[in-house]
Amino acid sequence: MEILKLSEIAKACGGAYGGKDVEINAVCIDTRKITKGCLFICIRGARFDAHAFIDEALEKGAAAVMISEDIEVNGAYVKVNDTAKALLELSGYYRSKFNIPVVGLTGSVGKTTTKEFTYLVVNAKYNAIKTLGNLNNEIGLPQMLFQIDSAVEAAVIEMGMNHFGEISRLTRAARPTVGIITNVGVSHIENLGSREGILKAKLEILEGLAEGAPLILNGDNDLLSTVKADKHKVYFFGIDCDADFKATDIKEANGETQFTVKYFAKEQKVVIPLIGIHNVYNALAAFAAGYFLGVDPQAAADALSKYEPEGMRQKSTVVNGITCIEDCYNASPDSMRAALQTLSRTKGNKKIAVLSDMLELGEYSKQAHYSVGETAAQNGVDYLLCFGNESKHIIDGAKANGLENAFLFETKEALADKIYELAESSDAIVFKASRGMHLEDVITELYKRWK
Repeated sequence: MEILKLSEIAKACGGAYGGKDVEINAVCIDTRKITKGCLFICIRGARFDAHAFIDEALEKGAAAVMISEDIEVNGAYVKVNDTAKALLELSGYYRSKFNIPVVGLTGSVGKTTTKEFTYLVVNAKYNAIKTLGNLNNEIGLPQMLFQIDSAVEAAVIEMGMNHFGEISRLTRAARPTVGIITNVGVSHIENLGSREGILKAKLEILEGLAEGAPLILNGDNDLLSTVKADKHKVYFFGIDCDADFKATDIKEANGETQFTVKYFAKEQKVVIPLIGIHNVYNALAAFAAGYFLGVDPQAAADALSKYEPEGMRQKSTVVNGITCIEDCYNASPDSMRAALQTLSRTKGNKKIAVLSDMLELGEYSKQAHYSVGETAAQNGVDYLLCFGNESKHIIDGAKANGLENAFLFETKEALADKIYELAESSDAIVFKASRGMHLEDVITELYKRWK
C-alpha cells in the first residue's frame, strides 16, 4: 500500500481525525495482523466489537485507529459514522489513485475458477494481483484493493453477494475497466426472489464499470444472452451460441480439455488441465478478458494451461486406481449438474456420485435437490450415494427417473463405509456438496483406507 495521510483518510471517509496527522502505510482489521504504521479499523461484528482492542492495536504498532464510538483514544484516530462502510469507501478512494486495468467479475457459479484463469492470463502481460480466498465481500474486497501499489500493473477482483445492493457497492469501490458475469443460476435465490432478481443484482456491476468498457457475458446462459447495455460494450462467450469468443472442437481426455477459441475471424488452440464443459466457459471468459487487455493470444493459451485447482475445487486425483473428483468447496443446482456431467464423461467402470446438501436455497430447496437427482439419472450414474436432510429429495428425483441404486445415509461414517464397499480400481467418483456439509470428512476417511 502507498502512504496516505490520516487527514486524507478522514476526508475520503467523511470523518474527522484527532491527534497527529500521521502517515499510514497499511490498513488492518485484525489485531493479530497489526503491522507498524498501519491504520486499525474497528469493525463491529456479530460476535465482537473491535473497539475493545484499540489499546492493543496501538501497543502493537498501529499508527492510528478508525472508530465510530465516542471513546477516548490514546493516540491518533479517525472518527466516522460506520467503520465498515468507511472501510469500503476508503478502499474505493485508494483504488481511484491508480490508473490500472481492473477486471471485476461475478456470477452464480464459476467465479473463483474464472478468477484464477483470468489472473493467469492477465499476469502473462502485467504484474497483477488477484482476490485471495473468499475476500470478495464488503470487508474482504477492500483488503485486496489496499494491496495495489506502484508495482502493481493490473488487478483481478472477484465480487460476491447475497443481497441486492452489494455488487453495486463493491463495483463502485473496485471501478473495474473490464467486467465479467460468468452465469446466472439460482445461488442466493432465497434472498433475491427469482433468477430475474439474481440477474438484476449481478448487473449492478455496471454501476462501477468504466463507461464504454467491455462487459463479457455467457451467451449460452438464457438470461445473460438477453442483456443490453447503453453505456457499455457487451461481448458474449459460449459454445452453442453465435458468440464473440466461441469454443469449438472440444475434446476431453486424460484429465484435460482441448478446444479452439474462435474470435473476430481468428483462432487460438487452448488446453486446460481440467475436464468439464463448465471449465471451458470459465477459460473462455478469461481469454476474452485478456484480449481486451492486449494479452497475446498464445501467451493467454499458455497461461491457461498452467492452472492448478485450489483446495477442493474440481480437483481430480487417482487413489488406489480410483479416479476421484473432489468438488466440495461450494454447490448450487448449476454446479451440481456440471459435476454430474463431468462424471459422465470420465472414464470408469462404475460411475459413483457422492452428493450432499446445497445450502441457502430457501423455498426452492426441495425442487432444486429433486432436479439434481433427475440429472444424476439422466447422466448414467451407476450409484448415487447421499448424505444430508435435503439430499432425500435428490434420492427421490433419481429414483423417479429410473436410478434404482440411489441411497441416503444418516451419517458420514455409514456413507464412507458404503463407498469403500462399492468402489474398485478403474471406477470414477465425484464428491460434490456445499462447503457447510464438510463432505471432505468422507474423502479424508476413504483416502486413509485406500492408501
